[in-house]
Amino acid sequence: MIVADDLGYGETGMMGNREIPTPNIDSLADRGIRCTSGYVTSSYCSPSRAGLLTGRYQSRFGYDQNPTGARNLLPDSGLPLTETTFVEQLRNSGYKTGLVGKWHLGAVADLHPMQRGFESFYGFLHEGHFYVPGSVEHPDSFANVMTMVRDKSLDAGSVLQDGNFVRGNYAPINEPAYDQDNPILRGKDVIEESRYLTEAISDESVEFIKQNHESPFCLMVCYNAVHSPMQAPLEDCEALKRIEDVQRRIFAGMLVSMDRGIGQLLDAIDEHSLRRNTMIVFLSDNGGPTKELTSSNKPLAGGKGTLYEGGVRIPMVWSFPDRLPEGVVEQRPILSLDIAATALDVAGLPIPENVDGVSLMSWIDSPLAKGHETIFWRMQRGKKALRSGNWKVVSPGESQPFELYHLASDIGEERDLAAKQPEKLSELINRWQSFNRQMPPLK
Repeated sequence: MIVADDLGYGETGMMGNREIPTPNIDSLADRGIRCTSGYVTSSYCSPSRAGLLTGRYQSRFGYDQNPTGARNLLPDSGLPLTETTFVEQLRNSGYKTGLVGKWHLGAVADLHPMQRGFESFYGFLHEGHFYVPGSVEHPDSFANVMTMVRDKSLDAGSVLQDGNFVRGNYAPINEPAYDQDNPILRGKDVIEESRYLTEAISDESVEFIKQNHESPFCLMVCYNAVHSPMQAPLEDCEALKRIEDVQRRIFAGMLVSMDRGIGQLLDAIDEHSLRRNTMIVFLSDNGGPTKELTSSNKPLAGGKGTLYEGGVRIPMVWSFPDRLPEGVVEQRPILSLDIAATALDVAGLPIPENVDGVSLMSWIDSPLAKGHETIFWRMQRGKKALRSGNWKVVSPGESQPFELYHLASDIGEERDLAAKQPEKLSELINRWQSFNRQMPPLK
């Protein structure tokens, strides 16, 4: 699994973007299934990852929260111990398992990734991390990168650049202290890391493949790119100087660096002749926050934090030569929850009955199969949504009425049909309520 962070639906070449080169992500699509209706179960990082690792709607076990900052240190801020990850099941059956990069599913000892099925871990435990050592208070400490941070002390919309350090008032908050109580770890030991973090994650992932290529393995590569803070290698920014807007240029540099790392992973897999025996899934954990990153979710509405399509429909590729179709565009809905079910199926292990995901192997070759006919979403602050076939209802917040959209004819959710289609609206609201009754109360 290769998980990008906050990457918008429309930002890669495989999705039609010609501004930022992403040849390695695109090559995965050429050798696999490019999903144009790939979904996650939340538009925030932590609950989305909880669903991905368990194969279950995270609302089933009451994990609708997205802890940030010091809240990561609370004992209930993470994947509940009642839940089993599919990685644990693979490890118990003899797979070597590793996580490289971002965790964001608990920072206390018993929620550490090495307690949840991963034999090895390199990365950090909270929602984000600076890409190089340094501090906003001493910007000269950010060596060899171009940095842009949020600064509410500036006039709205203004940007102030001093060499390779840029401040801008372009989002609702100042840049958080991402590194506070959030060190880089190898296993459970704190280490000093001087490498640009995207490159370090790529290097560590390649090393895992090198060390474990003779065994069955499950590797989860969780880049924090392109999540803020915005920091990109100087050489990448220089190569992208045709992009005049400095915020956009830094974002592009972050994406280019991640794509280059994915190329290194693919080269490592090919070096050991593993491509035809390895299932690779690439996806983003949620849609992009446009104001914060410039990230494009086009042609979708909304973005990170919303339940419009731009928040939960994400770039997704599955590649498994000889086992899955190659060079195919798949329009049927596929969920991040399906990764767990498919991985267990491929490994010849039973899929637990409480898993909501479905193995792609059971239906992808059938032209009559419809993928996920119904998808449920529930988030904090009263955000609710449900897709059923080509119809979707969305309530954007507490006490907000449901809106109704027909996605096949209105992918951008521009035409609310609630007043024109009251029976369909009522049907989908009832269906959402029926799903929600299966879940514990929202915390």
